[in-house]
Amino acid sequence: MKQLDYFIEVSQNDIKNFSIFLLERENAEATVKKYVADIRTFFRYLNGNMQIDKKVLMGYKEWLVEKYAINSVNSMLAALNQFLEFMGIGTLKVKRIKIQKTAFIQERREMTEQEYRKLLNAAIEEGKEQLALCIETIACTGIRISEIRYFTVERIKTGKIEIYNKGKYRRIFLPKSLKEKILLYCQKHQIKGGWVFRTRGGKLKDRSNIWREMKNLKEKAGIAASKIFPHNLRHLFARVYYSFTKDITGLADLLGHSSINVTRIYTAATESFFQKQMDRIFEDKFMRITT
Repeated sequence: MKQLDYFIEVSQNDIKNFSIFLLERENAEATVKKYVADIRTFFRYLNGNMQIDKKVLMGYKEWLVEKYAINSVNSMLAALNQFLEFMGIGTLKVKRIKIQKTAFIQERREMTEQEYRKLLNAAIEEGKEQLALCIETIACTGIRISEIRYFTVERIKTGKIEIYNKGKYRRIFLPKSLKEKILLYCQKHQIKGGWVFRTRGGKLKDRSNIWREMKNLKEKAGIAASKIFPHNLRHLFARVYYSFTKDITGLADLLGHSSINVTRIYTAATESFFQKQMDRIFEDKFMRITT
């Protein structure tokens, strides 16, 4: 990196060094891949003009807004700001777009229990035994998709999965029926040790493998593609657990959240729930008076 008047010059080599920096900082592998991919998008926007200043960065922000959803824009700007900090030019960081917080979730994005069963049945009917088991595992434990690597035969037998992720340690408890189902699957397929969820070549299944296989079930299951992704099963787990226990602190521990405020997002009600509540309360209290 070198200063050119009021510009800063970057190069492709800076992406490689940024990746090494993130790994040395012990960021999760998925996070490193995401950040690097986002910075490559930024470089594509530069289109060979590698001299950047605040004006260029603001232009990139506007370009992102035109092409991506706001949440994606903010995620990509977060990666950009990390890159700018790494380059020693944190003063050029770009503000993310403010989003008004809502007390409800978007139904078009969240998977219902009924849709979960449809997805699971579609996997079974398609003969995707491992995928069906993976779907059940995420939905019944609330794990992140990156955490399936901790599901080994040895850990399954204990009934407790010890996870170290994002600098935090936590323990996942398996429902008895799920434990028995996984062990039966391992016995059937002669998986005597190591990862449960693996490719035919014996490698660990990754996020892209599972995401792609799930998406391929959309027509069979009759579910919108926008609802079919592994993290949605984690949200479903959170909502179901909270509806039974009302224990948001315990849920935060199970999900590995440092802040309960994050967990509240997972347990939020839908817009239709709020609409029904409004109809019930105010039609009962006020509408009878005026009719």
